[in-house]
Amino acid sequence: MYALRNRVQLIGNLGNPPEVKTLSSGKKMARFSVATNESYRNAKGEKVTETQWHNLVAWGKVAEIAEKYLTKGKEVVVEGKLITRSYNDKEGNKKSITEIEVNDLLLMGAKEK
Repeated sequence: MYALRNRVQLIGNLGNPPEVKTLSSGKKMARFSVATNESYRNAKGEKVTETQWHNLVAWGKVAEIAEKYLTKGKEVVVEGKLITRSYNDKEGNKKSITEIEVNDLLLMGAKEK
């Protein structure tokens, strides 16, 4: 049960190609966003689709896979955990951001030729 305490699974589409950096240690880091859609009918019976954007970060081998195969619009399945980090913006104000640290990545759809 411990593995289930902080686990996230999403199926969605990439907003943009991953932004990949190679750190001084040689380890790669990729940042990208994924959109998920939920549809429902409102009180008037109209179909409503809501889109949620999720910020993701991948490290090492997963980042290398993201760099090589992920493109804008690509449908992916990601699994990872929620992480929250804090930083100071340019004005010195403390900000926090919640991201999904990707442990596993699965590409969906047909193979590209």
